[in-house]
Amino acid sequence: MTAGTTTGTTTPSAGRAFLAVLQRDVFVTGKELPTFLAQVLVQPFFFLLVFVTVLGRAGFVAPDYGAIMLPGLLALNALFGSLQAVAFPLVFEFSYSREIEDRLLAPMPVALVAVEKMLFATLRGVLASVLMVPIGLLMVDVSWPAAGLLPAFVMVVVGAVLGAALGMVIGTSVPARRINVLFALVFTPLLFTGSVQYPWLTLEGLPWFQVLSALNPLTYVSEGVRAALVPQVPHLPLWLCLVVAVTASAVLGVLGIRGFLRRALD
Repeated sequence: MTAGTTTGTTTPSAGRAFLAVLQRDVFVTGKELPTFLAQVLVQPFFFLLVFVTVLGRAGFVAPDYGAIMLPGLLALNALFGSLQAVAFPLVFEFSYSREIEDRLLAPMPVALVAVEKMLFATLRGVLASVLMVPIGLLMVDVSWPAAGLLPAFVMVVVGAVLGAALGMVIGTSVPARRINVLFALVFTPLLFTGSVQYPWLTLEGLPWFQVLSALNPLTYVSEGVRAALVPQVPHLPLWLCLVVAVTASAVLGVLGIRGFLRRALD
C-alpha cells in the first residue's frame, strides 16, 4: 500500500519537473528569438544566395539546382539546429558555468534531464527547418507535391532527433578547451559530406566520396527530404533513409544519455 502510494506521487512530480524545465527552456528561447533566428537562418540563407542566386545567374550552376539544394538545407537546419542546442551548452555547463547542477537538483531522474535537453533541442531543430521553408520558397522556383509534405516533415523531425542525440554525444565527450576543434573536425565534415548540396546517387564517379557521404547520418536526412519533395531527382529510397536515420538516432541517443549520466555523476 505504501509502495503504491509512493510510486503514485513520485511519477507526477517527475513529470511536472520535466515540463517545468522544458517550459523554462522554451521561454528563454522566446526571449532570445533574434539570436536564435540569426543562428539558424543566416548560414542557409547565404548558401541559397551564393549557390543558387549568384552562381545561377552567372551560369555556373543549372537553373534547377535550387530545387535540389533546398531540401538538403531543410535537413541541415533540422540536424544542426538541434545539435548546436545541445552540444555547446553542455560543454560549458559541465565545465565553466556548472549550470547543469541546477538541473540535476530538479526532482526527476538524471536520465530525464538528458531527455529534456534532447527534446528541447529537437523542437529547436524542427522550428529552424520550418522557418527556412518560406525563405527558400521565395528564393527558389520549385513546386512541391502535396503528398510529399508529410513524409518530408517526418524526415525533418527524425533529423532533429538525430541532431539532438549527436549533440548529446559531443557535448558529454568534448572538453571545453577543445570546443574550437569541433568546427574543424566535426561540423565542417558533417556539412560538406551530408548530401546537402548534391544527391548521393550522383557521386558514382567519385566512389570514395560516395562512401564517405554514406557514413554521414545527415546524408539520409537530406536524401529523405529530397525523396519526398523532389522525387524526380535521383535519390535514395525514402524507407531506407528513415530506417538508417532512426537507427542512428537510437544508437546515438543511448550513447549520449550514458555519457550524460557518467559526467553528471562524476
